[in-house]
Amino acid sequence: MADIGSSVPRRQLGRLLRQAREEAGINLEAAAEALEWSRAKMYRLESGQTSLRTHDVTLMCQHYGTSTELTEVMVSLARESKARGWWHSYGEAIPAWFELYVGLEAAARRLRHYEPNVIPGLLQTPDYAATIFSGKPRTPQEVAQKVALRLERQKLLSRRRPAAPQYEAIIDEAVIRRPIADRDAWRAQLAHLANINQMSNVKVRILPLSVGPHIASVAGAFILLDFPRVGTRPAEPSTVYSESLTGSLYLDRPKEVEAYEGAWATLWGLALPESASEDLVSDVIKESYDE
Repeated sequence: MADIGSSVPRRQLGRLLRQAREEAGINLEAAAEALEWSRAKMYRLESGQTSLRTHDVTLMCQHYGTSTELTEVMVSLARESKARGWWHSYGEAIPAWFELYVGLEAAARRLRHYEPNVIPGLLQTPDYAATIFSGKPRTPQEVAQKVALRLERQKLLSRRRPAAPQYEAIIDEAVIRRPIADRDAWRAQLAHLANINQMSNVKVRILPLSVGPHIASVAGAFILLDFPRVGTRPAEPSTVYSESLTGSLYLDRPKEVEAYEGAWATLWGLALPESASEDLVSDVIKESYDE
């Protein structure tokens, strides 16, 4: 489990604890007061953003009147959540709010990424990533560490065990027409994007400017993650992830996921097929030499 990451068992535990609390008819505030924790801490625990000691899990289960069998399952999940994934070695290069996502990304069987602003992180070249991360207040050393982390994340697209996830990306045409200062590095990034569809588990489509405003225009970038079954446990629920400069949002309620699934299906149909997308990127590269 350590290679897959501690995020999945941690989130499974949080979901089971939330269900146990709700089945006991106890609201979040009442549970926090009884356990002498803040409401914010309860929210972080139930959303899988932080780990729990086995003693605390037992205490919560006692308060909720959880069965012995389910308590044992949750205590086991608490132990598993202590496993450290590879990303922990990067320390402060990963914001606390992003750590959960890195673990979920590593455990996913399918990733669908809509990106209207930049080349998706899993498809970025080192020079492009460095440009994204550069600028005050980061030092060159901090930028280098963040680029190294991004390149490490990209290895999941070519890993063998566990099997690499299926990765699909829809990128707005405006993104491939927005250059970085180093034009050679920019062309190298576009060439990488044009060639990435050669990987059997990767599909990249460009959403042409001619489409105009669309269903996801007000939503911004988002990623849909689907998860495999692990042993006899049911698969983690599909999750929508989006982020801002200072935090992130995880949505996994069926109606929320369904809305984004619909938006994705619409965008995938509007985007150019993979071959036409490659041709468009190649055309942009050629045009860049004429500027």
